[in-house]
Amino acid sequence: MTSTALERSYAEAEQVTASWARSFYFASRFVPLAKRRAIFALYDYCRYADNLVDLRGDRPVSEVRHQLALLGATVRALHAGAEAEHPRWLALGDTLRRHAVPLQPLLELLEGVATDLGPVEMRTFAELERYSYQVAGVVGLMLGPVLGAERRGFDAHGVRLGIAMQLTNVLRDVGEDLGEGRVYLPADELAAFGLDRAALERRVVTPAFRRFMAFQVHRARQHFAAGDAVVDLFPPDGSRMTVRLMQRTYAGILDAIERQDYDVFRLRAHVSAPRKLAILGRAIWQDRLPWAALPREQSA
Repeated sequence: MTSTALERSYAEAEQVTASWARSFYFASRFVPLAKRRAIFALYDYCRYADNLVDLRGDRPVSEVRHQLALLGATVRALHAGAEAEHPRWLALGDTLRRHAVPLQPLLELLEGVATDLGPVEMRTFAELERYSYQVAGVVGLMLGPVLGAERRGFDAHGVRLGIAMQLTNVLRDVGEDLGEGRVYLPADELAAFGLDRAALERRVVTPAFRRFMAFQVHRARQHFAAGDAVVDLFPPDGSRMTVRLMQRTYAGILDAIERQDYDVFRLRAHVSAPRKLAILGRAIWQDRLPWAALPREQSA
C-alpha cells in the first residue's frame, strides 16, 4: 500500500460522503482531520453496502446477497489486520487499524440492508426498531470509538440516537418507499388508526393519517430525548458538537414534517440552509467553543 493510494482512498470516501450525506458531511467538518477521515471511511462502507441493495437494478437477489457476503468477508479480513485487496477499502482498513471499531456492528449493518432485498412490510414497531438498529443504531457503535466517546453508557444511548434518526428517515420517506414497494410503518399501528397499506397507496393526507403521523413524530422525539445523554460522552474537540449537530438537524426534519402538515407523499421534508446555520449557532453557544477553533470552510 502506497501513501498515494491511501490518500486517494480517503479522498474518494470523502467525496462519497459529500455527495450522499450533505448534513452528515457538514457536521463532520468540526472534528479534527484524523477523526474526520475515519468518519468518511466508515460512511463509505455503509453507503456502499446500502447501494448494493438500493441500486441493484435488475440484478437477481441471489447475486446481491453474494456481493454482501463478499463484503462481509472483506470487512472481517480488514478488521483482523489484513491489507485491502481493492483500493477502495484502503481507507477503511487504515481506519480499523487506528481505531477500536467493533466488528459486530459492521456485520449487522449488512444484515440490515439485506432486509430491503425482499418485500418490506413491518408488522410491529418491534420489527421496525430492530431494523432501525441494524441500519442506523450500529452506525453509532462504529463512530463512537472513532470520535472518542466514553465507554460507560455509550452503547445504549448511542444506539437510541441512531434509531431516532432512522425513524425520522422512515417518516420523511413514506412516499418514496411506497414507490419501491416498501412499507416500514408498523401495520398494527396503522390499523389502530384505521389505516392500512391500501390507504397509504392512495397518497391522501387524511385526518386519520395526520393523527397517525403525529403519534410517530412524538415517539421519534422521545428517542431523540433518550439519546441526549450520548452527546456529553464525546470529547470537546468538535466531536461533541458534531454529534449535537446531527441530532438537532435530524430532529429538525420532524419539525419540517409538521410544518408541511404531514404531507410526506408530495413533499420531502428537509432542513433548510438557514435553519442549519441556526442549529449550528445554538450548538456553538451551548458548547462554548471559540470561533477561532472552527475550521475555515464554507458550509455545504
